[in-house]
Amino acid sequence: MPEAKRSSLEQQREFFGHPRGLATLFLTELWERFSYYGMRALLILYMTAATARGGLGFDVSKAGALYGLYTAMVYLLSLPGGWIADRFLGQRRAVLYGGVLIALGNSCLAMPPLALFYVGLTISALGTGLLKPNVSVMVGQLYSAGDRRRDAGFSIFYMGINLGAFLAPLVCGYAGQRVNWHLGFAVAAAGMVLGLVQYVLGGKHLGAAGLRPAILPDAAAADRQRTWLRRGLWGTAGLVAALVVLDAGGVVEITVQRLSNALGVMLLVAVAAFFVWAFAGRGWTPQEKKRLAAVVVLFTASALFWCMFEQAGSTLNLFAERSTDKRVVGFEFPASWLQSLNALFIIALAPVFAWLWLRLGEREPSSPAKFSFGLLSAGLGFAVLALGASRAADGSLVSPLWLVVVYFLHTVGELCLSPVGLSAMTKLAPARISSLLMGVWFLSLSAGNYLGGRIASMYEALPLPTLFGLIAAFGIGAAGVLALLVGPTKRLMGDVK
Repeated sequence: MPEAKRSSLEQQREFFGHPRGLATLFLTELWERFSYYGMRALLILYMTAATARGGLGFDVSKAGALYGLYTAMVYLLSLPGGWIADRFLGQRRAVLYGGVLIALGNSCLAMPPLALFYVGLTISALGTGLLKPNVSVMVGQLYSAGDRRRDAGFSIFYMGINLGAFLAPLVCGYAGQRVNWHLGFAVAAAGMVLGLVQYVLGGKHLGAAGLRPAILPDAAAADRQRTWLRRGLWGTAGLVAALVVLDAGGVVEITVQRLSNALGVMLLVAVAAFFVWAFAGRGWTPQEKKRLAAVVVLFTASALFWCMFEQAGSTLNLFAERSTDKRVVGFEFPASWLQSLNALFIIALAPVFAWLWLRLGEREPSSPAKFSFGLLSAGLGFAVLALGASRAADGSLVSPLWLVVVYFLHTVGELCLSPVGLSAMTKLAPARISSLLMGVWFLSLSAGNYLGGRIASMYEALPLPTLFGLIAAFGIGAAGVLALLVGPTKRLMGDVK
């Protein structure tokens, strides 16, 4: 075959110059994010809508606690989801099973019974915990160790995330708020089904990526892992069954608030236990211990940032629904549409920030400095919202431009913190706990979502200018404290830039 024709055929099998399997995973992630953000855009609005309007009629305190509980569990379950894929399923099957669970969960939300609502949230969280970490691992497995296209491939993959996040509120939000709540959840389920169909059909392009779990050093180690998994599954099932029986017998009353409180304690214990174990462990060099101390600072800043940022689906969504004038040239758009702004700004600004860091060269801010700016930007977003809320204090509706500015500032903060944090963890983590530390890093997102939900539960307890003003002061104050710690944290990081 002539060289030119062979080159042309090879190019046809590629996806923008990358392995053809990247297209399969790009679309899988796009549809999974479509499903997640479509459901999330409707969740708190559906829970707080009056029963006469087809909603659940929950008060904001209960809805906020449940929202935080769900979004925190999504990230928390990524830890066992990754472990199960590594040890038993392989990433390929984990993604498939996770997608099936997500589709089933959203299908449950598409049906009226309240019991199915809780079942749907549980199944969806389990499915996201299986799919989310493992589809990213498979992207990396498409490339050889020395393939220079890897970073660019992840950039393309990241665009799939944001394209799904942009489209979901527009489509699911309109279906849910303008037609029927349950139709909105059904559309989210359909999106995941489409993602699964193309994932199965496109599996032939994935090669060996994710086909098999990691090989353990010996059969005894494999048996121990399986034993721990069985014990964990049976123990969890037994605990759930015991709680259901105790609740049915009136011995213990299980409420959303109590479950949320229990999760908060579990997160605190898990984080504290890891860092106590890390610092008390033997064999660390002085440099490694200093880097672990730097991780503590960045972890705390990350959790504080996400507790503000992740109120997009809760307090900001409620403000859009109740206090924002959504009429444009005679058309009233659904409040959930404003949830698309973050993804739109990410798509527009991510190349700008990538260029900016390269352009600054030696003057590029350090990771702690970028984290401080991220916190400041999130805090300023709520300061703007506090001003907007003061104009709506008398019951009048304010311009949606207030929220546009808030989402812009929050996106700037995200671009300063989120990719920087992931990069910093890969550099700061001691080699023998690098995967574990990355999993712990995702606990900061879980903790942030949990705290954000608890803040959302106070939406009706305080005047909105006061609530948003307190959050703004908290964010700006945290940014100031971190700014003071930039120098010491850089010294702890040593030669990590």
